[in-house]
Amino acid sequence: VRLAESGGGLVQEGGSLRLSCAASGFTYSTYCLGWFRQAPGKEREWVASVDSDGNPGYADSVKGRFTISQGNGKKKVYLQMNSLKPEDTAMYYCMADTRFTCDLTIKHAYQDDLSSDDNFWGQGTQVTVSS
Repeated sequence: VRLAESGGGLVQEGGSLRLSCAASGFTYSTYCLGWFRQAPGKEREWVASVDSDGNPGYADSVKGRFTISQGNGKKKVYLQMNSLKPEDTAMYYCMADTRFTCDLTIKHAYQDDLSSDDNFWGQGTQVTVSS
């Protein structure tokens, strides 16, 4: 499985960006797809996720501003980011897990004990929000 993010960039506070993640070699019918971010000097944090039933979940910090969606036969996942704030500045990573539900995937991501046999990450795309 290969994940490739795109769509990051520099935007002013209050602006919008749409991140895309293309998944190749992804044929699983049960999965969790998600976005995480990591700012310099900070821990990686979960942003949003969607499971194979299409149920989305959002971190409180982005709820109401970000929307996660799937496309292209579920081989793409998008993150529409509106009303961006300087604190949204980070490297954004696309993630796919084929073992756990999204709740467990997030839990294990924070424990940093996800297996590379079932869990995949992209290289990241930088989002910078200027004030």
